[in-house]
Amino acid sequence: MARTRKAEAAGPTGVGLGRLDLDLEDLPAPARWREWMARVEAVIFAVDKPVSREQLARVVGKACNLELVIDDIRDELRGRPYEIVNVAGGWGFRTKLGFGDAIRAALGGARTVALSKADAVVLMGVGYFQPITRGELSQLLGREVSRDVIAALRGEGLIAAGSRSPTPGAPYAYVTIPGFLSHFGFDSLRDLPDIEKLEDAGLIGRAGESALGGDALAIELRGVLGLVGVDVEEELPEEDTA
Repeated sequence: MARTRKAEAAGPTGVGLGRLDLDLEDLPAPARWREWMARVEAVIFAVDKPVSREQLARVVGKACNLELVIDDIRDELRGRPYEIVNVAGGWGFRTKLGFGDAIRAALGGARTVALSKADAVVLMGVGYFQPITRGELSQLLGREVSRDVIAALRGEGLIAAGSRSPTPGAPYAYVTIPGFLSHFGFDSLRDLPDIEKLEDAGLIGRAGESALGGDALAIELRGVLGLVGVDVEEELPEEDTA
């Protein structure tokens, strides 16, 4: 008889917590599939960040098709107010559209993103043109991007410093990180609108042209990412002379 494949579950310190039967060969096929479904749903439900394929593969057998398992879970959740969505290269639970009023009534207020207009404009620049330095962002937006704005975006877990740019002074080039995708419900950066569409709409300048003012970029970002509480009349910070 073939040996049943098992996985050693370990805690954060590496201490074994028990052996998990992955292949479930002793179960009939329908029961095996139901057990895999239950495990996958439990793992996704238990964490507040996207769960990767690699993580889910630790609780199912080699013969398990994760996409089909998740499709079956989605079918069972069809009538529920929440669903499993692809986000940041993994899967996570999200409340379905249409329940915002109920959630705000229960929790006592609207969910807001702690981004000023200046932060939103810079985030758009990093999202579309990464890796990009602070100087290049300033050139793109037509005015100085302050270190405080960069620090605010890093503090929100939306961008990070990448490699140094091969330009005078070797400044850091900034990139978005998985927190950006997760926060705004993107599966990947491909979910951002095509840059050509933004150019056709006049929201950003075409290659070789100067970029438009920050207002249009900020408005577009609000629509794309669902930002709330961003005042379109707010002025960008004065130029950083440091």
